[in-house]
Amino acid sequence: MSLVLRNLQRAVPIRRAPLRKKMEIVRSILGVQKFDLGIICVDNKNIQHINRIYREKNIPTDVLSFPFHENIKAGELPQPDFQDDYNLGDIFLGVEYIFQQCKGDEDYYDILTVTATHGLCHLLGFTHSTEAEWQEMYQKEKQVLEELSRRTGTRLQPLSRGLF
Repeated sequence: MSLVLRNLQRAVPIRRAPLRKKMEIVRSILGVQKFDLGIICVDNKNIQHINRIYREKNIPTDVLSFPFHENIKAGELPQPDFQDDYNLGDIFLGVEYIFQQCKGDEDYYDILTVTATHGLCHLLGFTHSTEAEWQEMYQKEKQVLEELSRRTGTRLQPLSRGLF
């Protein structure tokens, strides 16, 4: 199925091809290539608006995930009954916020990939509300990013490291 990658902002220049290439590999690693996935790049104003509406937090953030399937257990893939249900959901990347948070030696596209991978893990039922949930999510992100790094020659670390 398809990966739809949209850029709905102009605050930060973005080339979609590098992110698309890496996220296709991440989808393959996770075994979710048969599911549709939307990744939408937005600026601080829009990510803050979405964050305020859905999380009641009136601040910009790096990533918000909106799963198509509810109540998925971490690590389990959805089991759709119909073709139209082969959808994981949407990931909103606050690319302006991410760019502002990047440290001097960090590659912006690597951080976008790590952040999108974090969002994808949320779509697959992983959360980090408790330390135990964080550990499970961290291990999944670490496994996926290590394999991605092996395939692409990069060294990516999970977004959620050091959360607890």
